[in-house]
Amino acid sequence: MKKSLVLAMAMALGVTASAYAANPFSDVPAGHWAYDSISKLAAAGVIEGYGDDTFRGDRLMTRYEMAQIVAKAMAKGANVDKLAAEFADELDALGVRVAALEKKADNVKITGQVRWHYANVKKGDAKSYQHQLRTRLLFTGKVNDTWNYVTMVENRSDKSDYLGDEGTAVQRAYLDGRLGGAKVMAGRYNWTDITGGNVYDNRVDGVKISYGDKVKLGAHYAKLATTSWKNYAMGGAAMGTNAYGEKGYVWGVNAAAKLGDKANIFVGYDKFNDHHVDDADNGILEAGLGGKFGDFALDGVYLHGDGDGFENKNGFVITAAYKGANFKKAGTWGLEAKYYDQGDATFVAHTMNGTIPNEGGFRGYKVAGYYAVAKGMVAGIEYYDLKGKEEPKTKARTLWTELQIRF
Repeated sequence: MKKSLVLAMAMALGVTASAYAANPFSDVPAGHWAYDSISKLAAAGVIEGYGDDTFRGDRLMTRYEMAQIVAKAMAKGANVDKLAAEFADELDALGVRVAALEKKADNVKITGQVRWHYANVKKGDAKSYQHQLRTRLLFTGKVNDTWNYVTMVENRSDKSDYLGDEGTAVQRAYLDGRLGGAKVMAGRYNWTDITGGNVYDNRVDGVKISYGDKVKLGAHYAKLATTSWKNYAMGGAAMGTNAYGEKGYVWGVNAAAKLGDKANIFVGYDKFNDHHVDDADNGILEAGLGGKFGDFALDGVYLHGDGDGFENKNGFVITAAYKGANFKKAGTWGLEAKYYDQGDATFVAHTMNGTIPNEGGFRGYKVAGYYAVAKGMVAGIEYYDLKGKEEPKTKARTLWTELQIRF
């Protein structure tokens, strides 16, 4: 056994120079450089020597013999990860799981999402197209048994010079865990309102808390960290900014309850402060009811905004869906239809991929289909036909196609 290996193994077990006075091996004298370390390893049962009470330290060991020593050291709690990796095959042959290595390998989980999309847009008499590749890598680090730290790095490569090539940036960085019975998320995360994104679906810097199971209560407070999908689509200023270019804020509370096994009901209120170009604050009330019956799902959402400076303060969205494409199972598919009637006071950063016609809000429909072409790959096609609520009541039609990959 090499000198460095004996010392490293002994240090991993916490040996000290005076740990053991007696040495069981006749060929390791008291003045030997490895006397104390070998004594510790022998007392711990990591090394046994030979039947004639000799250690034979000058003899070359086989990989199998070394694997046996590593396995015993692991059983004693020694930190021998590098040795375990080196002798992994021999340890497997011995039936030993490299638990310490597996634990460290699982400490940080890396997942990914890739989305390619191409869309044709006709807004009034103007025609345009979108062509973009978006790549996301998510790093989830296990802090302890109840907390994780999540970071998402995103790259957007625009092929149409329309959406703008955003390059690569860290888009999310947050803690996710529990305090007592409450679930907590804090940092820069993606916040989707309780309706599923009919009001807001994008990044924020803040904190949100939820509590409960069959009856769930939630609250949040955050700084808006995105540009306005609504105002951007209308050719206006950026959302999240007021007339002075300052970021706005949102706070809100919500509650949701399960009605048996097939239905649920929810209500929420979100107050957006200083987010509008006219400095208009706006509170949005959301209420909805939904249910699933076999492969068919139906839900409805009512929305009301109370902010000054908005032309239309009421809205509703109805969604019908049949089956669904599952990333984990090739060949699965789903259909979806939505009808929107939303005033400009009822949404800030909508989740949909359709283009909004003009200010004042919009009404219209979406039809879509999705198909899992392979495990981890889902293709989709969406068609939006929307009309503005204010004169001139401009129409906007969007044909959106996409391929999403998850790994």
